Amino acid sequence: MERKPVEEQYKILQQRIEASMAKVKRKLVILSGKGGVGKSTVTANTAMALAAKYGPETTGILDADITGPSIPKMLGIRGEKLQAGPPGVFPAIGPMGVKVVSMDFLLPSDETPVIWRGPLKSSAIRQFLGEIVWGKLEYLLIDLPPGTGDEALTVMQSIPKVDGTVIVTIPSEVSELVVKKAIEFARKLNAPVIGIIENMAGFVCPKCGATYDVLRSGAGRRIAQQTGIKLLGTIPLDPTVSEASDLGKPIVASNPNHPIAKTFMKISEEIDRILKGEQA
Repeated sequence: MERKPVEEQYKILQQRIEASMAKVKRKLVILSGKGGVGKSTVTANTAMALAAKYGPETTGILDADITGPSIPKMLGIRGEKLQAGPPGVFPAIGPMGVKVVSMDFLLPSDETPVIWRGPLKSSAIRQFLGEIVWGKLEYLLIDLPPGTGDEALTVMQSIPKVDGTVIVTIPSEVSELVVKKAIEFARKLNAPVIGIIENMAGFVCPKCGATYDVLRSGAGRRIAQQTGIKLLGTIPLDPTVSEASDLGKPIVASNPNHPIAKTFMKISEEIDRILKGEQA
Protein backbone atom coordinates (compact mmCIF):
# COMPACT_ATOMS: atom_id res chain seq x y z
CA MET A 1 0.00 0.00 0.00
CA GLU A 2 1.34 3.42 -0.96
CA ARG A 3 2.17 5.63 2.00
CA LYS A 4 0.63 9.08 2.08
CA PRO A 5 3.02 12.03 1.87
CA VAL A 6 4.24 13.33 5.22
CA GLU A 7 2.44 16.65 4.68
CA GLU A 8 -0.87 14.86 4.13
CA GLN A 9 -0.38 12.64 7.20
CA TYR A 10 0.31 15.76 9.27
CA LYS A 11 -2.80 17.46 7.95
CA ILE A 12 -5.00 14.44 8.66
CA LEU A 13 -3.69 14.14 12.23
CA GLN A 14 -4.21 17.86 12.79
CA GLN A 15 -7.82 17.47 11.70
CA ARG A 16 -8.22 14.64 14.21
CA ILE A 17 -6.68 16.79 16.94
CA GLU A 18 -9.12 19.59 16.18
CA ALA A 19 -12.09 17.19 16.20
CA SER A 20 -10.97 15.62 19.49
CA MET A 21 -10.23 18.92 21.23
CA ALA A 22 -13.58 20.34 20.11
CA LYS A 23 -15.18 17.95 22.62
CA VAL A 24 -13.11 19.38 25.47
CA LYS A 25 -14.61 22.51 27.02
CA ARG A 26 -11.44 23.83 28.63
CA LYS A 27 -7.80 22.99 27.83
CA LEU A 28 -5.49 23.91 30.70
CA VAL A 29 -1.69 23.79 30.39
CA ILE A 30 0.42 23.40 33.55
CA LEU A 31 3.87 24.88 32.93
CA SER A 32 7.04 25.61 34.89
CA GLY A 33 10.29 27.23 33.94
CA LYS A 34 12.41 24.60 35.69
CA GLY A 35 12.17 21.12 37.12
CA GLY A 36 11.65 20.10 40.72
CA VAL A 37 8.92 22.60 41.54
CA GLY A 38 6.13 20.03 42.05
CA LYS A 39 4.28 20.79 38.84
CA SER A 40 3.00 17.22 38.41
CA THR A 41 1.80 17.17 42.02
CA VAL A 42 -0.14 20.36 41.30
CA THR A 43 -1.55 18.84 38.10
CA ALA A 44 -2.65 15.61 39.77
CA ASN A 45 -4.37 17.30 42.70
CA THR A 46 -6.00 20.00 40.59
CA ALA A 47 -7.42 17.25 38.37
CA MET A 48 -8.77 15.46 41.45
CA ALA A 49 -10.45 18.65 42.63
CA LEU A 50 -12.05 19.30 39.23
CA ALA A 51 -13.21 15.68 39.03
CA ALA A 52 -14.76 16.01 42.48
CA LYS A 53 -16.77 18.95 41.19
CA TYR A 54 -17.80 17.65 37.77
CA GLY A 55 -17.90 13.89 38.30
CA PRO A 56 -16.13 10.79 36.92
CA GLU A 57 -14.72 10.86 33.38
CA THR A 58 -15.19 14.63 33.03
CA THR A 59 -11.52 15.46 33.56
CA GLY A 60 -8.43 14.24 31.72
CA ILE A 61 -4.67 14.51 32.14
CA LEU A 62 -2.23 14.35 29.26
CA ASP A 63 1.21 13.60 30.71
CA ALA A 64 3.28 15.36 28.05
CA ASP A 65 6.62 14.60 29.72
CA ILE A 66 7.72 11.93 27.26
CA THR A 67 11.10 11.12 28.79
CA GLY A 68 10.17 11.47 32.46
CA PRO A 69 6.48 10.66 32.92
CA SER A 70 5.33 10.77 36.55
CA ILE A 71 1.55 11.23 36.55
CA PRO A 72 0.74 7.45 36.54
CA LYS A 73 2.90 6.96 39.64
CA MET A 74 1.20 9.84 41.44
CA LEU A 75 -2.24 8.46 40.60
CA GLY A 76 -1.41 4.85 41.48
CA ILE A 77 -2.04 3.50 37.98
CA ARG A 78 1.42 2.41 36.87
CA GLY A 79 1.24 -0.79 34.85
CA GLU A 80 -2.04 0.16 33.24
CA LYS A 81 -2.28 -0.22 29.47
CA LEU A 82 -4.16 1.88 26.95
CA GLN A 83 -7.04 -0.10 25.49
CA ALA A 84 -7.82 -0.07 21.77
CA GLY A 85 -11.34 -0.29 20.37
CA PRO A 86 -13.20 0.48 17.14
CA PRO A 87 -13.14 4.30 17.58
CA GLY A 88 -9.47 4.37 18.61
CA VAL A 89 -7.34 4.12 21.74
CA PHE A 90 -8.90 4.84 25.14
CA PRO A 91 -7.21 6.51 28.12
CA ALA A 92 -6.53 4.71 31.37
CA ILE A 93 -8.85 5.60 34.25
CA GLY A 94 -7.32 6.92 37.45
CA PRO A 95 -8.75 7.92 40.86
CA MET A 96 -12.10 9.70 40.79
CA GLY A 97 -12.57 8.65 37.18
CA VAL A 98 -9.85 10.93 35.75
CA LYS A 99 -8.81 9.90 32.23
CA VAL A 100 -5.04 9.63 31.83
CA VAL A 101 -2.66 9.21 28.90
CA SER A 102 1.08 8.90 29.47
CA MET A 103 4.15 7.50 27.75
CA ASP A 104 4.60 5.44 30.92
CA PHE A 105 1.77 3.15 29.80
CA LEU A 106 3.67 2.25 26.62
CA LEU A 107 7.01 1.31 28.16
CA PRO A 108 7.80 -2.40 28.62
CA SER A 109 9.52 -1.97 32.00
CA ASP A 110 10.48 0.55 34.66
CA GLU A 111 14.07 0.54 33.41
CA THR A 112 13.20 1.36 29.79
CA PRO A 113 14.43 4.86 28.88
CA VAL A 114 12.90 6.97 26.14
CA ILE A 115 15.88 8.08 24.06
CA TRP A 116 14.17 10.27 21.52
CA ARG A 117 15.00 13.47 19.73
CA GLY A 118 12.52 16.34 19.50
CA PRO A 119 10.60 15.27 16.37
CA LEU A 120 9.72 11.87 17.85
CA LYS A 121 8.54 13.42 21.11
CA SER A 122 6.44 15.94 19.19
CA SER A 123 4.92 13.16 17.09
CA ALA A 124 3.96 11.19 20.22
CA ILE A 125 2.24 14.20 21.78
CA ARG A 126 0.27 14.90 18.60
CA GLN A 127 -0.87 11.29 18.51
CA PHE A 128 -1.94 11.50 22.16
CA LEU A 129 -4.01 14.58 21.30
CA GLY A 130 -5.56 13.30 18.08
CA GLU A 131 -5.73 9.51 18.23
CA ILE A 132 -6.85 9.03 21.83
CA VAL A 133 -10.60 8.81 22.39
CA TRP A 134 -10.82 11.50 25.07
CA GLY A 135 -14.58 11.90 24.65
CA LYS A 136 -16.47 14.82 26.12
CA LEU A 137 -14.52 16.52 28.91
CA GLU A 138 -15.02 19.55 31.08
CA TYR A 139 -11.24 19.82 31.47
CA LEU A 140 -8.09 18.45 29.89
CA LEU A 141 -4.98 19.25 31.93
CA ILE A 142 -1.70 19.02 30.02
CA ASP A 143 1.25 18.41 32.33
CA LEU A 144 4.31 19.68 30.45
CA PRO A 145 7.95 18.88 31.18
CA PRO A 146 10.06 21.75 32.55
CA GLY A 147 11.06 24.55 30.25
CA THR A 148 9.87 25.77 26.88
CA GLY A 149 11.21 23.10 24.54
CA ASP A 150 9.76 20.77 21.92
CA GLU A 151 6.95 19.30 24.02
CA ALA A 152 5.62 22.66 25.18
CA LEU A 153 5.86 24.13 21.70
CA THR A 154 4.07 21.13 20.16
CA VAL A 155 1.18 21.34 22.61
CA MET A 156 0.74 25.09 22.18
CA GLN A 157 0.85 24.91 18.39
CA SER A 158 -1.25 21.74 17.94
CA ILE A 159 -4.23 22.55 20.16
CA PRO A 160 -6.47 25.00 18.27
CA LYS A 161 -7.15 27.03 21.42
CA VAL A 162 -5.43 26.69 24.77
CA ASP A 163 -7.90 28.20 27.24
CA GLY A 164 -5.43 28.88 30.00
CA THR A 165 -1.92 28.35 31.30
CA VAL A 166 -0.98 28.02 34.97
CA ILE A 167 2.64 28.61 35.98
CA VAL A 168 4.08 26.73 38.97
CA THR A 169 7.05 28.13 40.86
CA ILE A 170 8.85 27.73 44.18
CA PRO A 171 10.37 30.35 46.54
CA SER A 172 13.78 30.80 44.90
CA GLU A 173 15.42 33.45 42.77
CA VAL A 174 16.41 30.87 40.14
CA SER A 175 12.82 29.75 39.78
CA GLU A 176 11.63 33.35 39.60
CA LEU A 177 13.96 34.08 36.69
CA VAL A 178 12.88 31.10 34.59
CA VAL A 179 9.20 31.56 35.43
CA LYS A 180 9.24 34.94 33.72
CA LYS A 181 10.58 33.22 30.60
CA ALA A 182 7.76 30.68 30.77
CA ILE A 183 5.21 33.49 31.06
CA GLU A 184 6.65 35.25 28.02
CA PHE A 185 6.68 31.93 26.12
CA ALA A 186 2.97 31.39 26.77
CA ARG A 187 2.12 34.95 25.83
CA LYS A 188 4.00 34.72 22.52
CA LEU A 189 1.98 31.62 21.64
CA ASN A 190 -1.35 33.23 22.58
CA ALA A 191 -1.93 30.86 25.50
CA PRO A 192 -3.36 33.14 28.21
CA VAL A 193 -1.59 32.87 31.56
CA ILE A 194 -4.42 32.84 34.09
CA GLY A 195 -2.39 32.49 37.26
CA ILE A 196 0.65 31.51 39.27
CA ILE A 197 0.88 28.85 41.97
CA GLU A 198 3.71 29.02 44.49
CA ASN A 199 4.56 25.53 45.68
CA MET A 200 6.79 24.62 48.66
CA ALA A 201 5.91 27.94 50.29
CA GLY A 202 7.22 27.10 53.74
CA PHE A 203 7.65 23.77 55.51
CA VAL A 204 4.90 22.33 57.70
CA CYS A 205 6.38 20.59 60.73
CA PRO A 206 4.75 17.15 61.02
CA LYS A 207 5.04 17.22 64.81
CA CYS A 208 3.85 20.69 65.82
CA GLY A 209 2.08 21.86 62.67
CA ALA A 210 4.00 25.14 62.52
CA THR A 211 5.12 26.49 59.14
CA TYR A 212 8.74 27.56 58.62
CA ASP A 213 10.19 29.47 55.66
CA VAL A 214 13.08 27.19 54.74
CA LEU A 215 13.22 28.77 51.28
CA ARG A 216 12.98 32.42 50.25
CA SER A 217 9.27 33.12 50.67
CA GLY A 218 6.90 35.25 48.63
CA ALA A 219 8.16 34.40 45.13
CA GLY A 220 4.68 33.87 43.75
CA ARG A 221 3.43 37.18 45.11
CA ARG A 222 6.44 39.06 43.77
CA ILE A 223 6.04 37.56 40.29
CA ALA A 224 2.32 38.31 40.36
CA GLN A 225 2.99 41.95 41.25
CA GLN A 226 5.70 42.33 38.63
CA THR A 227 3.75 40.70 35.79
CA GLY A 228 0.16 41.58 36.66
CA ILE A 229 -0.78 37.90 36.75
CA LYS A 230 -3.03 36.58 39.50
CA LEU A 231 -1.56 34.55 42.34
CA LEU A 232 -3.90 31.56 42.53
CA GLY A 233 -2.53 30.27 45.81
CA THR A 234 0.44 29.11 47.86
CA ILE A 235 1.04 25.52 48.89
CA PRO A 236 3.40 24.70 51.77
CA LEU A 237 5.87 21.83 51.71
CA ASP A 238 4.13 19.13 53.74
CA PRO A 239 5.44 15.54 54.04
CA THR A 240 1.85 14.29 53.93
CA VAL A 241 1.45 15.53 50.35
CA SER A 242 4.64 13.93 49.05
CA GLU A 243 3.85 10.68 50.84
CA ALA A 244 0.39 10.64 49.27
CA SER A 245 1.92 11.14 45.81
CA ASP A 246 4.47 8.37 46.39
CA LEU A 247 1.64 6.03 47.39
CA GLY A 248 -0.35 6.93 44.28
CA LYS A 249 -3.09 8.56 46.36
CA PRO A 250 -3.25 12.33 45.70
CA ILE A 251 -4.07 14.27 48.86
CA VAL A 252 -7.28 15.70 47.40
CA ALA A 253 -8.62 12.21 46.72
CA SER A 254 -7.27 10.40 49.77
CA ASN A 255 -7.66 13.08 52.44
CA PRO A 256 -10.00 15.83 51.21
CA ASN A 257 -10.27 17.40 54.67
CA HIS A 258 -6.53 18.02 54.91
CA PRO A 259 -5.72 21.77 54.85
CA ILE A 260 -3.59 21.44 51.71
CA ALA A 261 -6.30 19.42 49.97
CA LYS A 262 -8.67 22.29 50.72
CA THR A 263 -6.11 24.72 49.27
CA PHE A 264 -5.98 22.71 46.04
CA MET A 265 -9.77 22.72 45.91
CA LYS A 266 -9.84 26.48 46.38
CA ILE A 267 -7.27 26.93 43.61
CA SER A 268 -9.26 24.69 41.25
CA GLU A 269 -12.42 26.67 42.00
CA GLU A 270 -10.59 29.88 41.12
CA ILE A 271 -9.25 28.36 37.88
CA ASP A 272 -12.75 27.20 36.99
CA ARG A 273 -14.22 30.61 37.74
CA ILE A 274 -11.62 32.41 35.62
CA LEU A 275 -12.00 30.12 32.63
CA LYS A 276 -15.78 30.40 32.79
CA GLY A 277 -15.45 34.17 32.78
CA GLU A 278 -17.26 34.52 36.08
CA GLN A 279 -16.76 37.55 38.32
CA ALA A 280 -15.16 37.11 41.75
